[in-house]
Amino acid sequence: MSAAAMVHRLRIERFRGLKEFDWRPKAGMNVILGGGDMGKTTILDALALLFSPTNGTTVSETDYWQRDTDQEFVIEATVSLPESAGIENQRRMAYPWHWDDKQAVLPTGADGEEVEVGAPVYVIRVRGTTDLEPSWEVVQPDGVIDHLSVGVRRQIGLVRLSSDERNDRDLRLVYGSALDRLLADQGFRARIGKEMAKVPLDKELGQESRKALTSLSDKMGKNRLPTGLTLGLTSGQGPSIGSLIGLLAQHQGKDIPLSSWGAGTRRMAALEVASTTAGNASPTTIDEIERGLEPYRLRKLIGILESTKGQVFLTTHSAVAIACVGQQGHLWYLDGKGNIGHLPAAKIEVQQRRDPETFLAKLAVVGEGKTEVGLLNFLLGKAFNGNPLDEGVRICDGQGSSAVLDLLETFAEANLECAGLVDDEGEKLGRWKALKATMGDRLLQWPKVATEGFIITAIPDEKLEELVENDEEGLTGYRMRSLAERLGIEAKDWSSIKAALTAKQKSLKALIIEAATGATDGASDKDKKAWKKHAQNWFKRDGGGEELAAKMVSLGAWPKVKDTILPLINAILAAVDRSSITGLPT
Repeated sequence: MSAAAMVHRLRIERFRGLKEFDWRPKAGMNVILGGGDMGKTTILDALALLFSPTNGTTVSETDYWQRDTDQEFVIEATVSLPESAGIENQRRMAYPWHWDDKQAVLPTGADGEEVEVGAPVYVIRVRGTTDLEPSWEVVQPDGVIDHLSVGVRRQIGLVRLSSDERNDRDLRLVYGSALDRLLADQGFRARIGKEMAKVPLDKELGQESRKALTSLSDKMGKNRLPTGLTLGLTSGQGPSIGSLIGLLAQHQGKDIPLSSWGAGTRRMAALEVASTTAGNASPTTIDEIERGLEPYRLRKLIGILESTKGQVFLTTHSAVAIACVGQQGHLWYLDGKGNIGHLPAAKIEVQQRRDPETFLAKLAVVGEGKTEVGLLNFLLGKAFNGNPLDEGVRICDGQGSSAVLDLLETFAEANLECAGLVDDEGEKLGRWKALKATMGDRLLQWPKVATEGFIITAIPDEKLEELVENDEEGLTGYRMRSLAERLGIEAKDWSSIKAALTAKQKSLKALIIEAATGATDGASDKDKKAWKKHAQNWFKRDGGGEELAAKMVSLGAWPKVKDTILPLINAILAAVDRSSITGLPT
């Protein structure tokens, strides 16, 4: 038996907006990302229905795919369960399957002998029938379908924190709540009900209300129905007496119900109650974890959840939440088609810490470095005639070719919408080719050259001196010195530089490209570090890409490069339902 309940696989068919969904979540904390109306909350609600601690849960036509109640919905999970769940002690014993890291398999081999292929698991499900009634079931290895008892579901003890305003179920004595499991006093409700039944509630009615009650009693008597009507607590379906009982806490010397405190406090209090409950750790679902929490309390809460023994499922739209998810957490991206993809920390951790909004954008556009980011800022600012971020397009610094490749591959595999602009380093050609096949025009890799080289090559020779000039930021002198150093001369004026170029039979354009990219070919060992730093005074700096892009347009290079660049720009525009362009708006 497992030490705690754990979902190994969750399969959903025809539930709300999810026609088909198949997921193998990880142990620990699972963080679900994705745009609005993608189905993130639906996944949490599916888990809540599957593990519902009561048979009184109702479903409506809105819980069925396209509101078609003629076809059932199914929520099915392959789960490990602790012995305390009591699934082996139901009226009919449930038998385990075995987990092979992908699915539940029969615990016997072809010859009928028992085969230990993995941890014992159970396949449980809830069906939304055509009668709009939920039916909880256990799927036995022999194909027999048995009922999944409410007692087992209560013992699993799902802790559910929804995004609604109330969010205090686990702070009240509701059947199956964390507080109910903590107190574990089965006779408490009966004793309270007995005492409260003695209270003459009708005595508190106003005069007119008492007359109305008496009139109703007389009318029922005339029709030979029960009479002598009064008010008191009743049993039956609906809220129990326990739902009226909850936790109070001191505030400024007064006992205040925790249910009336702020949303963030209620959430954290509910988790504290759940964590204090005796027995095995319960699975937990939290919708929009950032709700009602300041960044520092949000970080604290995520830290608590990562250290918990139970499995956690949460959704978020918070960059703070994403940034502080650690090694015990797992990021997942849910797209609009019900596909969910893993974002492994090894490939995205740096970006996760530096720019967590990358994972929340409608489209993440990743530039290899500062030059590419600046170039994209300029071009997309023109194409959108404003800030692309206003339409969910975030331009991100990918921090180098190798990191960008990992990042874009991960995004593509997880179906996270992305685009990229990178240099051709001549490395990992097979991976880049495969990625291009997947991304199409959303990936622009310059043809065997760096960004600076591609654009500077297109600038007319007679305009090159203007390219070098940057008096506004005081960079002209630094750039002239970098050219002179590469030529091995002291003077840094144009006459001396051009004379040296002639002597070396080298073009000014080639020299500028080498300096702008920080090339070290031909440098002595002691000069290599200095030569590499030359690029920082050109376009590999904050604002450098914007400068290069602006000069690309003003110095006449745009007509030569637009056919290469426009497919990327138009692919980005198309991703957010904008019309394509044939040139840059002025």
